[in-house]
Amino acid sequence: MIGLKKYSKKVGYLPLKESYTRDELLIPDFLLAKESDIEIYYCTHNEYINKEAKVFIIGITPGFQQMNKSIAVARKCLEENLSFDESAYICKREARFFGIIRRNIIQMLDDLDLNRVLHLGSSEELFSDKDFLLHTTSLIPYAVFINGKNYTGHSPKILKNELLTLFLETYFKPQAAQLQNALIIPLGKGVEEVLSRYIREGVIKEENILLGFPHPSGANGHRLQQFSMNKERMKETIRAFFRKG
Repeated sequence: MIGLKKYSKKVGYLPLKESYTRDELLIPDFLLAKESDIEIYYCTHNEYINKEAKVFIIGITPGFQQMNKSIAVARKCLEENLSFDESAYICKREARFFGIIRRNIIQMLDDLDLNRVLHLGSSEELFSDKDFLLHTTSLIPYAVFINGKNYTGHSPKILKNELLTLFLETYFKPQAAQLQNALIIPLGKGVEEVLSRYIREGVIKEENILLGFPHPSGANGHRLQQFSMNKERMKETIRAFFRKG
């Protein structure tokens, strides 16, 4: 990963506050790469990797809300003189799938009885005191924008774009190899499409993937229908995965 240490001075230049505007964060200091209308910006919450995780949730890319939260948390950590390693963990814990997306993920995982299989009261514990069971990341671990808007995984597709594929292979693929024995939960069909490449390459096993899990965005109008359609099959995948484990 690129590392908070490298960007600590630039994060430290920001005022200490709970939230920032796009004008404060989408600036050259945090711009990692640009190609045509695609821009990729640094954010701090995908630096920490939990190699011992039993559950591995994968999104497309952080949106501005997650980027904003992660950098605000990093700025506070720098103010408190925490180590870079500790700061990376705190950024991960606080910012991953921050907002309504996290709430929707938790609700769907509880509806699939993942909490019961893991002996948890609720899957919310995966994001709090039982987070040693969880790893989360995105195919592109840094925030991607198309014409200034959050990238959704389409137009262009990751595997059809050289820049996005470079970030995918550089940052995501090594994590996938390290967590090949976890239950893999791809958030939506866009992530599933990319994972099929790594199934063919032998990086991950198809039987470890919870296929059919919808993207949890509130803007996904087909989320509930897709979840209902695939619910029983996903529950069986979870049961089978943890039986063999």
